[in-house]
Amino acid sequence: MELARETERAVAAVQRLLAGRDGRIVVTLVFAATAAIEASMYTPDQPDFPYEGAGDPAGSIFVNLLAVLPLLATARFPFLAAAAASFLTLVILGSAGTTVTMSGLAVLLYAVGNLVARRGLLYSLPLLLPFFVNAIAPFDGRGAGVSSLGPFLLLVAAAAVGESSRKRLEAVTALDATQAAMAESAREQTAMEERAAIARELHDIVAHHLSMIAVQSEAARLTSPRLSADARGRFEAIAATARDALTETRRLLGVLREDVHGEADRTPQPGLDQVAELVDTARDAGSNVRLILAGKVVELPAGVDLAAYRIVQEALTNTRRHAPGADADVEITYRNGVVHLRVRDYGPGPEEEMIAGHGLVGMRDRATIAGGTFSCGAADGGGFVVDVELPVAEPTL
Repeated sequence: MELARETERAVAAVQRLLAGRDGRIVVTLVFAATAAIEASMYTPDQPDFPYEGAGDPAGSIFVNLLAVLPLLATARFPFLAAAAASFLTLVILGSAGTTVTMSGLAVLLYAVGNLVARRGLLYSLPLLLPFFVNAIAPFDGRGAGVSSLGPFLLLVAAAAVGESSRKRLEAVTALDATQAAMAESAREQTAMEERAAIARELHDIVAHHLSMIAVQSEAARLTSPRLSADARGRFEAIAATARDALTETRRLLGVLREDVHGEADRTPQPGLDQVAELVDTARDAGSNVRLILAGKVVELPAGVDLAAYRIVQEALTNTRRHAPGADADVEITYRNGVVHLRVRDYGPGPEEEMIAGHGLVGMRDRATIAGGTFSCGAADGGGFVVDVELPVAEPTL
């Protein structure tokens, strides 16, 4: 097991080295030079050489140089590269006057392992068969032995390492896909929960407006004796419609609160007049927060006021979560019929995963529902900034 792991690490290192075009060319030149030196050493032309008979050094060097060239094609043509390396190695094995070099053998093993890792184990079987035959009946006419069996066993090992790498890559790819799907599901779930929370909060405002419509319509009908019968009927119809709408709104809220345990929150919805409390809370948590107010303060519609408060609240919460202890500025500016909110911290800056969640979806939804605009991102000079513009008047549909 340890040997297999070390082999896989070596193969991975070679793959990283061969990833670039220039790196592949340089490595091929190095292997070619090494093969030439090895061939000149292993194939002497002296008849009295103690290990083998006289050979043809020039021919051996040439064919061993050819044996390393398939390394150039392993990236784009893995099968052709492995087939060429196998054929040239078999030619060397079948020639009595030549010897397979370690460089050529290394290229062959890498080419076969690369083929299996990219295409599958079956693609290596046609390449292994001739080496199996050579192991039983060597092509150079000598008897079977370690020298004929060795290349076959090494190729089997290379194929096994390639198959292990392929399966590991498939497992990692499947795991990444699963994690991405889970992250996307979590983001969707978070967005749904935030939007449901927004709807629950806005219910109180909508219910209040509908109640006022019903009450004022009834009051106008009852306290205006000079109204015509037609006008009285219209006021009564307005009041009835408002009551029906209020009933349906409460039913919708019941659906939204099915997943909420305990009693519903009955506290009044907050607004920008309570933003100082948010700043004090952030300061108590250890952040130096400045509150900057500019322009003539005007009364905001209930929905816009709630959206502004929640956006500032969530922005300060993100500051405490992702930049604890960092200074922050909260700027609220009233101008030209809009209120501009800007919450900026001086922390390390945004994280990639933060952009997709952590309340930013809810802030964007609140701004959109209120008829405003929302933007966020890295601030100039470092940190993170949230910019929001909300209309002073309620958006019209």
